[in-house]
Amino acid sequence: MATAPSKSSPALPTKQLARLREQLKECAAGLGGEVSARTRAAQLAETYLGLSDAGRHEFLRLIALEFGPDPKRVATAHAAYQQAVGTPGQWDAEAALRGAMRSSRIRILTQFNAIPQGVKFLVDLRADLLRYLDKDADLKALDRELENRLTSWFDVGFLEISRLTWQAPAALLEKLIQYEAVHEIRSWKDLKNRLDSDRRCYAFFHPRMPAEPLIFVEVALVNKLSDSVQHLLDEDAPTADPHRADTAIFYSISNTQVGLRGVSFGNFLLKRVIEDLQRDFPRLKTFATLSPLPTLRLWADRNPDIFAACFAPDLAKLAKQAGIADAEALRALLPKGEWAEDARLARLIEPGLIRLAARYLVTAKSGEKPLDPVARFHLGNGARIERLNFLADTAPKGFKQSYGMMVNYLYEPGDLEENVEAFMREGRVVAVAAVRHAAKG
Repeated sequence: MATAPSKSSPALPTKQLARLREQLKECAAGLGGEVSARTRAAQLAETYLGLSDAGRHEFLRLIALEFGPDPKRVATAHAAYQQAVGTPGQWDAEAALRGAMRSSRIRILTQFNAIPQGVKFLVDLRADLLRYLDKDADLKALDRELENRLTSWFDVGFLEISRLTWQAPAALLEKLIQYEAVHEIRSWKDLKNRLDSDRRCYAFFHPRMPAEPLIFVEVALVNKLSDSVQHLLDEDAPTADPHRADTAIFYSISNTQVGLRGVSFGNFLLKRVIEDLQRDFPRLKTFATLSPLPTLRLWADRNPDIFAACFAPDLAKLAKQAGIADAEALRALLPKGEWAEDARLARLIEPGLIRLAARYLVTAKSGEKPLDPVARFHLGNGARIERLNFLADTAPKGFKQSYGMMVNYLYEPGDLEENVEAFMREGRVVAVAAVRHAAKG
């Protein structure tokens, strides 16, 4: 992880740093016309892309530390505003204060936006910025300003939704393989299966980044809730008739641009996809996910007492029939996955894993929101926890992160708004009674 550049050994040569400072000052001042501004921004972008990682870090520190608001100007404007409160000049003083607080960083970032590929450049620049941020708090102000700019530029009203098919350009299909973040696309055959007639893949695009999907969702058109991702991804399974399906399963949602972290549009994508599917397939009645529990094992390792309590009713039988001495031995066994091949042992383990997953989803918190990032996303979009699925992901990754457990989140169109309000207002985790009961077991 990058650290703040040392003052005694700068990442950029003194002359280059001085030249960059002058170019940035010209950008901030907006010298010259539109053509000059674009040329200057393009040169800066080209320079940035040619820097080493340490050089990029120092470049960003230069913008962050030397191009913020002028404290003296802010203080003067604030004093003038305080004096003007309650007078006819209050609103002019307020506008002056807002102008004083507007940093030169904003003007610099906006000029980058004007160059060809400028939006993508800024998205990638923020991805760099986020890498440095953990070790360099001086960059926080720049990150906040850039995130605000990107949130404005990537407002959902500017985005375009597209269905991606096997006939899409090869370069775009390659990006689906590259960006898939939930279930790895292993081959072109695997990808073709995910784009077959009983599957759908939708993505959001920005007009200034037409070849870059921002987020995409993969959908299977099936009958009844799915309880196995391996079944959904089986390349040799027969193709079903999508017009006879009654259920749409969202089994993978991937954000593709690290630099857009904090810019939320996944909920709008799902709502648009549900609307499109309802229009194209009137028989569809159920809209649900088959989702991972990516931090279940991590949480269980940090809470061994809760793990032990969830398996306490079954430990005697596990010790007698499988030689598992205690909860610690079981906790070491579960991520390996071999136990799933023994049907009798799996039956003994299932009740405890159901209790563990239910307690994790219902009670594990980060602040006032669920600890699980996937749960935060779907519950925040109005879904409810519908069903826990034992041995739903038997891939090594599935056992490693969640002991093979997965969950169905159900999107009931008529309940979405009420669920969102309850989640946002109270942090309420909406779940069916069976899951809530298991969480207390």
